[in-house]
Amino acid sequence: MRLLNRPALLAVAGALLAACAIGTTPSASAATGAAGAGAGTPHPVTANAKVVPVQQTGPADKRFNLVVLGDGYTAGDMAGFRADVDKHVNVLWSMEPFASYRSYINVWAVEVPSAESGVDCDPGLDAPRRDTPLDMGFWGGCNPASVQRLLSIDSAAATALADLIPGSKSSNRQIVGLANSATYGGAGGTFATASGGNALSSLITPHEIGHSLGKLQDEYDYYARGVPGGTYEGGEPASAHHTLLTEEQMRSEQRKWWRWLGERSDAGGVIGRHEGGMYQTKGVWRPSRHSMMKTLGYAFDQVEREVMTQAISAKVNLVAGHTANSAAIGDDRTVWVDTLHPVGGELGTVWRLDGRKVDGTEGRRSLDLRRLGLSEGRRHTLTATVFDPTPFVRDPEIRASAALTRTVTWTVDPSLTTEPSSTPVEFTGHTGTASPVGGESVVYADTTHPTGRAPQVRWTLDGRPVHNPGNDRDLDLGALALRGGSHTLKARIAGTDRTLTWNVDATPAKAAYELSDPLRTVRRPGKPVEYVYDGPFTMKLTARDDQAGYVVTQFRVDGDGWYTYFGWPTDANAPFRFTPGGTVIDDLVYGKLGTPRVVPWDDATPEYGSHTVEYRTIDSAGNAGPAKSFRATLIPPGAGVGGR
Repeated sequence: MRLLNRPALLAVAGALLAACAIGTTPSASAATGAAGAGAGTPHPVTANAKVVPVQQTGPADKRFNLVVLGDGYTAGDMAGFRADVDKHVNVLWSMEPFASYRSYINVWAVEVPSAESGVDCDPGLDAPRRDTPLDMGFWGGCNPASVQRLLSIDSAAATALADLIPGSKSSNRQIVGLANSATYGGAGGTFATASGGNALSSLITPHEIGHSLGKLQDEYDYYARGVPGGTYEGGEPASAHHTLLTEEQMRSEQRKWWRWLGERSDAGGVIGRHEGGMYQTKGVWRPSRHSMMKTLGYAFDQVEREVMTQAISAKVNLVAGHTANSAAIGDDRTVWVDTLHPVGGELGTVWRLDGRKVDGTEGRRSLDLRRLGLSEGRRHTLTATVFDPTPFVRDPEIRASAALTRTVTWTVDPSLTTEPSSTPVEFTGHTGTASPVGGESVVYADTTHPTGRAPQVRWTLDGRPVHNPGNDRDLDLGALALRGGSHTLKARIAGTDRTLTWNVDATPAKAAYELSDPLRTVRRPGKPVEYVYDGPFTMKLTARDDQAGYVVTQFRVDGDGWYTYFGWPTDANAPFRFTPGGTVIDDLVYGKLGTPRVVPWDDATPEYGSHTVEYRTIDSAGNAGPAKSFRATLIPPGAGVGGR
């Protein structure tokens, strides 16, 4: 869904009669704000604002900054705002590629106490207007020509609040406005909005960021809720995840998602050619049966994930620092590069001298030029290429782009002499130590860089040395295959007492389910327990963790894509409801047992028989719990349970 900012809505009211899953419209470039503050004059909204760092991974000017603004939260409601932020952020971290690249992202919450609780026109046009700093409101800002779910924001006020963060600017941030409301709604585009307390609101945020950051399109096969779309009549879409091509054409012409065809989709099913998208039911195809851009709750599929990986990486520079290269350097020194550090895997580094790889330096962040034995009389060209080997990207053009590959070049002149450095040996940056790190995470520790021998980082886990060849700045805990438990990880600069300590949480949260009463329960040795129903039944998932932070629970049916559990669309505390044909809520369908049904015109044929329901957790440290399962057998009403 796309955002039209509030002041622009009145000019384009006729375009707001249709709605996608969140209730917004295709993109519009209008991004105006309420008048008031002149050039150079602080916006009045900033007077009582408080910037709270939720996650800091580096300086704001060198990171992608997610800025979460609260509106309609009074001083007494502020604890609720913090809880909403915690939930929204942890749901985001449970999804790729945000899970792997969360270390590229700073998260800031901006707290501005509201004079009144709630936002405008919530839930209807006859609801009162509220006195709130960001003037957020449903119905596109109380516009009768809009749609109820469109949640607008004052863009000038939102920008002024985000500008309170030094180093944050429009090119390196995403603003998300959370309204103090339990009503379903949001919007996306330059600014993303969501209701903070609705059951589905934390799933709106990644969908909106998909639009605004990745320029992904909606994959809905309708424009107005409850009205099937028509037949697409345009040319080949510019969208990376929509096409008119057949699978054979994609392969033969090497276009669109041909590299992913035939693979199991991260969002469920197989990546291929599924009809419907861009608000049309026929004549255009998408990669997966369902994904984040079609159905809230599912993951980004591989095609969308590749786009989002590039988009996130383009907001930062893989090279965080390096030996000065504005003038030639001597060969009597160590040359270095500092890189970013994805949580999901290490970046690679290749050193080349005059175009040829330097043996024995693969992955290392420094190179001692003295060991190369260069002779005077000629200058040499030294390069260090930092790259991201992520399996999320297969397109060589994306892989070679500045988002995923950076090269630093030096001229080396052996006739030059380097002045000795008096730089003390210290840690300069590292994975945060205030909260536990997950058992699959990459943890890092950077140091200063004297011109002589590069400092070495030594790692120990529970007091025992850890073998870590190549890049000593990163330690991939996933390679250690930790089997649960809590561990103490330390990094020490060799030859010094400089030490960092982390608590490693390798124990996932535990999930439990509670079902409505079945007709019969069947237990067989070595097999999941089976529950027999002859009609609708409910499932409530809960999680328990020994660490602080919001825990995401997920489930999937018959091996389909993992689906984030949110309770029920009308009540976050109510259990999820499974029925033979699904339940229609606001012209969308939820809970069909078997093949999912998203819209009323999808196949509603009940799939009686046995179905496997799996469930798992993802905790705030990123640990994904092992999937557990039970069986649900649905029989036609009145058929009885048989004599098993």
